[in-house]
Amino acid sequence: MNTAAAFPLAALVKATVVLFAIVGFSPVMTWFERKISALAQDRMGPNRARVPWLEKLPLIGGLFRFLGRIGIVHPVADALKMITKEDFVPDRADKLVHTLAPWIALVPAFVTFAVVPFGPDIRIGATIQHLQVANLEVGILYIFALSSLAPYGAALAGWSSNNKFSLLGALRASAQMISYEVCMGASAIGLFMIYGSLRLEQIVLGQQDLLWGIVPKWGVVVQPLAAILFFAAAYAETKRAPFDTPEGDSEIVAGYFTEYSGMKFGMFYTAEFVEMIVLAGLYVSLFFGGYLIPWVPAGWALTGQAVAGVMVPGFVWALLMLGAFLLKVAFFVFLQFQIRWTLPRFRYDQVMRLGWKILLPLSLANILVTGLVMLW
Repeated sequence: MNTAAAFPLAALVKATVVLFAIVGFSPVMTWFERKISALAQDRMGPNRARVPWLEKLPLIGGLFRFLGRIGIVHPVADALKMITKEDFVPDRADKLVHTLAPWIALVPAFVTFAVVPFGPDIRIGATIQHLQVANLEVGILYIFALSSLAPYGAALAGWSSNNKFSLLGALRASAQMISYEVCMGASAIGLFMIYGSLRLEQIVLGQQDLLWGIVPKWGVVVQPLAAILFFAAAYAETKRAPFDTPEGDSEIVAGYFTEYSGMKFGMFYTAEFVEMIVLAGLYVSLFFGGYLIPWVPAGWALTGQAVAGVMVPGFVWALLMLGAFLLKVAFFVFLQFQIRWTLPRFRYDQVMRLGWKILLPLSLANILVTGLVMLW
């Protein structure tokens, strides 16, 4: 039977769909975060951006009035503002590096999602397609390698701006991201030992087994400490509160992107939300079964399965698993918003102490304990 390799455009099609999906979700997430922050602070939230002439249309005016009241027009206004705003570059800045830095920050955030499986294998005619852009043998190492490029964007942005506050923010960002990347990698080693693979697809499929015939063998069940450590380290990588010391406005104005405006600032802003999506997708794949539904084998998406005497086709199971993945990702994105608007900013020394003196030793201890349990 032909495999996905028989369809050379498959990877391009999947990459395009994933890219547009992430780009489309990013402005929606800005609106969602404003609503979450308004709920946390007991206020209305965004409801001022309106399109009056659309609201006066006879048939669809009511719809646009509703969208204005709930604030969904604000992301559109933000995008238009950033696209049309003046692109300011300081006189003594390194203009080439100043322009390249936002791209260096944004591109790794996008391409990292390529190895995250977002659905089961499906059958299209005689071809089996993976709902994954790139099924690499070293998928998780690919993610760590690309995420290690992100500090360059922040460091170069701060250095090229020729601004002391930007440089301080760049140094903070670089130190923080490198520190927590070490913790993130160490906390995931226990999973590799248990599932015996670096491929995310194999790790997800390994979680469909049952412990004692009842409990799904999800990563959070077999590695509960690693699940906590990985989430904390990966969240710190996104540089969002309470880990937002690189852009601590009360101390260093706005950190490494102080001298950025217009769409260049928008790229840094977009990269932050894309990193949240990637973190949620990766975390779900490693610790919460990915696209798997508890007690539903992934193979049902290919063969179909009868339920209560009614045959459910494979594509229905595939859609259900895709929906399960999206719901899990949405939950952990929501959790990140809750953390952002609940905890105050850490001091820089607290951020470093947490990474090197607490998370890293616990990650190394988790590796040792996992090895001893597997040996026993």
